[in-house]
Amino acid sequence: MPQVVRSRVRALHGPPPVAPVPRRFRSLADREAVAVLHRAARVLLEALPELTDRLVEALREQEPAYRSAIEADAAEIWQEVHHSLRHNVASLIQPREFRDAAHRTSRRIGEIRAEQGLPLDAVLHAFRMGGAMVWQDLVDETARRHPDDIRLLVHVAADVWNFVDEHCGVVADAYRQAERRLAWRRENRQRLMTAALLDGTAQIAELPDAAAMLGLPEHGRYAVLAVATARRAPHGTAHPPMTLPAGVDALWHPGPDAEFAIVPLARAEAAAELTAPGPDPAGTADPQETDGAGQPAGAVDGDAELAALAAGLSVTPGARIGISSVVEGLAAVGDARRLAETALRACPAGGGVVLLDEQLPAALVVSSPGLGAALAARVLGPLDRLDPADRDVLIETLTAWLDSDGSAQRAGARLYCHRNTVLNRLRRFEQLTGRCLTRPRDAVEISLALAARRLLTG
Repeated sequence: MPQVVRSRVRALHGPPPVAPVPRRFRSLADREAVAVLHRAARVLLEALPELTDRLVEALREQEPAYRSAIEADAAEIWQEVHHSLRHNVASLIQPREFRDAAHRTSRRIGEIRAEQGLPLDAVLHAFRMGGAMVWQDLVDETARRHPDDIRLLVHVAADVWNFVDEHCGVVADAYRQAERRLAWRRENRQRLMTAALLDGTAQIAELPDAAAMLGLPEHGRYAVLAVATARRAPHGTAHPPMTLPAGVDALWHPGPDAEFAIVPLARAEAAAELTAPGPDPAGTADPQETDGAGQPAGAVDGDAELAALAAGLSVTPGARIGISSVVEGLAAVGDARRLAETALRACPAGGGVVLLDEQLPAALVVSSPGLGAALAARVLGPLDRLDPADRDVLIETLTAWLDSDGSAQRAGARLYCHRNTVLNRLRRFEQLTGRCLTRPRDAVEISLALAARRLLTG
């Protein structure tokens, strides 16, 4: 009795019993089934051209994606199907000798069809149609010549269909790998072409291809946005520090110091249709009527269009955005990029949006920083001898007066002081610098000098 208990304890606490690994072996019926399979497969190899014809015709009738490919190059499709059938049927007879060649053929088909843009589902359907046709021919051949052996094919049916599934997997894997390579090449070409447009190095002969590749009109109207933040996001970031207005698309590209957005604008004709008044029932409208600026009625105002674009931007705090002038055609996108960079340099350090066309004096200053700094030193240099707080009060007062269109009353309201205080500070500025605020040339130099001081020295 104790001996029985001890054996039970060892059974409970000892290592779990390991199930014996099943050994794969074929029964006599399996071996006979393989022989039947090989015999029928050899007959299929001899009749391979006829089998190829039937499969190609079935693809034409049952798979629309292959129908266009067959119509475009029937000989190429026939050779592909024949090559695949030859290796795959031979693999049923001599798997060791033909398995690798059959896999290479299937991989190549997957790659070619991905490059041609045939849907993967259509390619897999074609392989399964081929597998079904081969199996049916194996059964028909055995039934015709050796009907008593039909029952034996049941033992190898799973092997045949596993073989078909294996090759479907090979095709799908090769197809997806080719798709990824093609997508990378396409994205790389788009990135290089976008860079060439922004750099202004794209050749005129390349513009039609670039327009088709990027989905942009070759002769459209464009603006370029230059976007910078204190901390740059990694290249290729899908979320720039701003959101465009609804209905406005942009092609983004990273630069060394800023992100650039190529923004296609509405054609003048299309915009005119959208903004033109309704039909004139009385027929009194002059077809040559112009607006106050001498432009045809309903024509697009580029300044208004860019102003609407700027007003519709949703900008994250601290982002700086420069918007170029409107340019015509993809060939001028490089010019627009340089204008956008100039507008970006005219943008306040704390962030904001600058339309180049509305800040041309500031753009002139930042376009030549050396001359701008020299002008600021020449005009405002005498103020640097003052106490910094006193100097800053004079500059703040002068800036407010200029922003108020020369109104001391409005400048005083901005600065929370009396208008006479404003006038006294302005007279002191004139005495210190020798400049006269009522002299047009001096007023222009003072305005530019203030812009240079703000933009170049912070």
